[in-house]
Amino acid sequence: MNAIRQFIDVKNNSFNVLLPDDFKANRVEVIVIPSELDDVPQWQKIEALRRLEIYKNNPDSALDFDQVMDKIDQGL
Repeated sequence: MNAIRQFIDVKNNSFNVLLPDDFKANRVEVIVIPSELDDVPQWQKIEALRRLEIYKNNPDSALDFDQVMDKIDQGL
């Protein structure tokens, strides 16, 4: 299952979701949760989404916590 996550501005109590051309589902579940990311700068949101996309394309590239701590101890 693929999920699509978007941050969308609500205007006049409504919003639109644009789905990718290759999205083929005939029925979807929509969960609306207020975003608590309003205090996060836009560049940081973009960077987090960029890193998530890299991970989704290559999940074996991720390090677990112990690996990260070892790299920090080694001075990267």
